[in-house]
Amino acid sequence: MKDTKARIIASELLKAGKTVIWISPEGNEKIQGAMTKEDVRALIKEGVIKKRKRNLQSKGRARVLKEKKAKGRKKGKGKKQGKKSARAGKKETWMKNVRAQRRTLKELKESGVTMSKSPRKIYEMIKGGYFKGKKHIQAMVEVDKK
Repeated sequence: MKDTKARIIASELLKAGKTVIWISPEGNEKIQGAMTKEDVRALIKEGVIKKRKRNLQSKGRARVLKEKKAKGRKKGKGKKQGKKSARAGKKETWMKNVRAQRRTLKELKESGVTMSKSPRKIYEMIKGGYFKGKKHIQAMVEVDKK
């Protein structure tokens, strides 16, 4: 059998690519005599055909980096890529703001604070994006008090 055919069979047996298979130059006659898959299996056992180890990338530096990140390092402004909205989505930030404002309105309503506008109207204003934040709502209520 030709060594290319033996290489293909060996790659099937060792579950590796054809380029990973190493064939000993001394065992050339043995490979020529091999006719079946069993013969190739025997050559693998003898050590005439071997699976070469791939030269993989070392993970040592990656481990060190991971440790530092776990400690909270390497997370400064310079490491952040993309827009602010890429990290915290626009919809999520909107929901967070609106929910906080609605909570504030509910607290004000429950505390019995008198407002010039009805709580329903303020609720609609929150939905419309009128207020910048919780402080803005409280400031409006303070103005109404005076």
